[in-house]
Amino acid sequence: MRVYPPPPPPRSSSLLFIFLLLLSLPPLPILARPFVLVLSQDDLKDVQNDDASLLESDSSWDDDDFGGTHVKPDDELDPGSWRRLFEPSTTPISSSLDSYYTAVDKMISASTNGDARLMEEAAAEIETAANTEGDPHARSVLGFLYGMGMMRERNKAKNFLNHYFAAENGNAQSKMALAYTYSRQDMYEKAVKLYAELAEIAVNSFLISKDSPVIEPIRIHNGAEENKEALKKSRGEDDEDFQILEYQAQKGNAGAMYKMGLFYYFGLRGLRRDHSKALMWFLKAVDKGEPRSLELLGEIYARGAGVERNYTKALEWLSLASEHGLYSAYNGMGYLHVKGYGVEKNYTKAKEYFEKAADNDDAANAGQPKAFYQLAKMFHTGVGLKKNLPMATALYKLVAERGPWSSLSRWALESYLKGDMGKAFLLYTRMAELGYEIAQSNAAWILDKYGERSMCMCMGESGVCTDAERHQRAHSLWWQASEQGNEHAALLIGDAYYYGRGTVRDYERAAEAYIHAKSQSNAQAMFNLGYMHEHGQGLPFDLHLAKRYYDQALELDPAAKLPVMMALASLWVRKNYADSFLVHVIDSLPEVYPRVEAWVENVIMEEGNATILTLFVCLLTVLYLRERQRRHAVVAAGPQEPNEHIVPAAR
Repeated sequence: MRVYPPPPPPRSSSLLFIFLLLLSLPPLPILARPFVLVLSQDDLKDVQNDDASLLESDSSWDDDDFGGTHVKPDDELDPGSWRRLFEPSTTPISSSLDSYYTAVDKMISASTNGDARLMEEAAAEIETAANTEGDPHARSVLGFLYGMGMMRERNKAKNFLNHYFAAENGNAQSKMALAYTYSRQDMYEKAVKLYAELAEIAVNSFLISKDSPVIEPIRIHNGAEENKEALKKSRGEDDEDFQILEYQAQKGNAGAMYKMGLFYYFGLRGLRRDHSKALMWFLKAVDKGEPRSLELLGEIYARGAGVERNYTKALEWLSLASEHGLYSAYNGMGYLHVKGYGVEKNYTKAKEYFEKAADNDDAANAGQPKAFYQLAKMFHTGVGLKKNLPMATALYKLVAERGPWSSLSRWALESYLKGDMGKAFLLYTRMAELGYEIAQSNAAWILDKYGERSMCMCMGESGVCTDAERHQRAHSLWWQASEQGNEHAALLIGDAYYYGRGTVRDYERAAEAYIHAKSQSNAQAMFNLGYMHEHGQGLPFDLHLAKRYYDQALELDPAAKLPVMMALASLWVRKNYADSFLVHVIDSLPEVYPRVEAWVENVIMEEGNATILTLFVCLLTVLYLRERQRRHAVVAAGPQEPNEHIVPAAR
């Protein structure tokens, strides 16, 4: 995220915090695209006396956004989470949820095996638990089934009502789904309240350390090198780099020990979270003199993550961390003094600790989601910045997406890497309903990538998805992703309308989607717009505009040189030989393409073949045009005697 600095602030000491906050916000790797916040003078306001008193009286500002909620484990922050099924632990869970988890487990197994009978059985048990037993978590899953049209008719009203009542009874994931629904409809008064609550829960899930639960936003789209590299590094304990790191840690490398602790604590690189292993590696790292582990140990004991909660030990570790220059540890110390956890409540000391945390050159703490949470509150309440509910909603959403429910992403990726596409698809679609753009695009890509094979993992209203249901679901997911700024999704929406995949063919709507993708500087969209102008499909027939779009596509992506050259050659032929046989051949290619697509993929795209074929086609085109030009010249010269010789003119 890049924040453009506003003009010099009014002379008010209360604004100092605001400007330091704004200027210290670094990129937040949570979105598919960079989130750019541009503040103008209109966004700023003088802090009045009422604003200042609010800043001083609101304890959630004083204790650095810890929100005032007692530190809780993830299972309490995200009740009804599927964590129990993916990360078994010794933490006791109410036996009243046994039937709910049994039904969800059946649903997951059915998605893995493509078992429609088992999925129907699971759906029936979930509906019984929701409607008969009044289980809010089962009601949340039932809302999901109605929203996706899985073993139930796709029904937006029932989807909304189930999520509404589940949210009213404490299900956080239904609150996420509702907040996303409200924000899509520009109902910001309702969306901002839910996202504010969820963002506070998220902040309370990483109370002390400057590090927060890390989302690794990995796209599984095929062909992108950065995605291939990210996937390669997400294979957990089977990854070669991880094995090397583990070997170094076992040999006594303190830095490697610290990284091992981080990987297990946050569940990075495809590893399952294991707080006990994280604790072990952090303790070993501390013995080897690695100070960064001190701060994480403080958080582990404060949260009781993999160990019995002990605030006294937490304070000891944080104090040691602060002595080693880890200023963000002061935040944790301040928090413990504000709440009186392990020590006597002392607001004066707490304030001193918070000031120490802020009074240093290390802006990392301000650049974490806690800072985005503060900024969202400013836009939400109008304290320090002019009230702006759409902006507050967007910023709260950024923070809320780091809540405990983000674990769905890790489990989905783990399933995908193991080849369990059904389970991956189910998890990504659940996450997509909560508003995660990357999950929307990943789920849609699975449906498109595996074509008919994906239908066994895609459950429709009465069993395995029909082809129409699969196309419709992929179209809906791509559409949601495109709304959140994914230009690749907008491009595919354009393709869906252009070819009539999962929807009625509509060239004008295809052009609108391509224009949206083009606004994100997408070369393929520009090429497509050029093609539509060249053929007058959904856009006015205009060869000059077509050439402009083709040229822009090449400027953006040098790899587009070959298709652009062929497109420009087509334009030249169309301009100079209108209504010729060659133009009719060119226009017939889209109809021929589907029949030769498999042949192109299996034969032509082998290394070297594409270049040879292109040169061959170009050669035939040149020979044809030269022959045509020669014939025109002969006709223009008139009839000649058979044995007539052309004698050069005398010099």
